[in-house]
Amino acid sequence: MTPFEVPEGDPFGSHNLPYGVFSTPESTERRVGVRLGDHVLDAGAAALALGSPYASLLARPTLNPLLATGRTTWSDVRRALTAWVTVPAHREVLEPLFHPLSSVTLHLPFEVADYVDFYASENHARNAGRIFRPDAPEPLTPNWKHLPIGYHGRAGTVVVSGTDVVRPSGQRKAPPDLAPAFGPSVRLDIEAEVGFVVGTPSEQGKPVALSDFREHVFGLCLLNDWSARDIQAWEYVPLGPFLGKSFATSVAAWITPLEALEDARIDPPRRTHPLLPYLDDSTEEPTGYDLRMSVAINGQVVSEPPFSTMYWTAAQQLAHLTVNGASLRTGDLYGSGTVSGPEPGQLGSLLELTWNGRDPLELLEGKRTYLENGDVVTLSAWAPGPGGVRVGLGEVGGRIVAG
Repeated sequence: MTPFEVPEGDPFGSHNLPYGVFSTPESTERRVGVRLGDHVLDAGAAALALGSPYASLLARPTLNPLLATGRTTWSDVRRALTAWVTVPAHREVLEPLFHPLSSVTLHLPFEVADYVDFYASENHARNAGRIFRPDAPEPLTPNWKHLPIGYHGRAGTVVVSGTDVVRPSGQRKAPPDLAPAFGPSVRLDIEAEVGFVVGTPSEQGKPVALSDFREHVFGLCLLNDWSARDIQAWEYVPLGPFLGKSFATSVAAWITPLEALEDARIDPPRRTHPLLPYLDDSTEEPTGYDLRMSVAINGQVVSEPPFSTMYWTAAQQLAHLTVNGASLRTGDLYGSGTVSGPEPGQLGSLLELTWNGRDPLELLEGKRTYLENGDVVTLSAWAPGPGGVRVGLGEVGGRIVAG
């Protein structure tokens, strides 16, 4: 079977074509690749072989040059790639430029400029409020229904799927303790999220409108915002997450362009509070996405969070991120926040799945409240595609190792 013969219904067929960066055993040179089934097409080499005007964008060691070109070029390149892998006349030239997925090394696909993470799931926010503020009359903070809450993270510790995650150390203090102690986190958690990758930059001082979301955001990927809950709990008052979050954020090796997800676009959940004009999307085209996620620990599925339940959309998050005049840069990454649904089997963090350790998970290896050294966490997802076919998102995984 040739690389062009993708089985019917394959979630990584020609309707998908996510972008990544890879190298081979024969060459450590990094290059842009496009996934088709279980193979990777060397996109730069293909563009050169076919005399494409996009060769200078695709024959690079990172996606950033392509990201910076803007929506018109993104669409043109996607149309060209679709033709290259579907038109029989190209097969003889392109077949030698495919590599089995199992034979390549995948790298961080873009240079991360800035990183922001949000808190956009009402289910997650309510659960966290009930856990941390059990006596409060309302689990949501007063601002939650009026703006997408977020924090600025650390771009330098965003890592590609498959990178080991070193258990972080820091200060921690349980409520009964008289003083803080220092040591490795004992409440290391996951946050199942979706990351959005910015392509086109914006000018400082000029906010990005809701309607311009698709002019700036190139695509999305799965993201795991690893969290040391004990370090976070002691440090986050009053300025929010810091060392409990900044040690590692894992992203998938494949970036799915927004154009591949047209059939997955949906309206967000009904809003319960009036929104200020810059966040009011009642007259905008749908910017929610129907993504079906799965969380596995050591190969055992423990949760299936539905992204369709997210209260705040990626377009609203981008509008809020820039409303103060903050500019976008090519390679900016922002996370959706933990994705949690309303059912027990739809929660996107161990904080919720175990109710902060009260109700341990039963795994084949034994009970878990939080992650142990050697645990491997894998997030996967798919979305509805054209004609009922699924659009696969690249997995993001990481193994916990001792610090």
